[in-house]
Amino acid sequence: MQRLEKREVSKDVCKMRGFFKMLKKRKELIPLIGLMAFAATGATTTAIYFLLTKSDVTLNKTSNPEPWQKVDPTKPQRLITINQQWKPVEELELLKNLTK
Repeated sequence: MQRLEKREVSKDVCKMRGFFKMLKKRKELIPLIGLMAFAATGATTTAIYFLLTKSDVTLNKTSNPEPWQKVDPTKPQRLITINQQWKPVEELELLKNLTK
């Protein structure tokens, strides 16, 4: 049983060695692989950030089928907010009062 596992591990090591040998031969692929790894890391990090910090992002729709109703309107829903004061827009307040 251990021999089989060692063979599988050694095949994976050989594949990685082959990958690095290929990179040594074709050095023009190194920036492409680096950019792809950077993009994949950025996309994953952004998805996890939104999942953990944004109140309107949900995974389980059975417990809360309408998550947008729990969003706090006084809290800005942006990725980055720098020195922003959240004030109601006068036209929208007037329109809201007219529709009541």
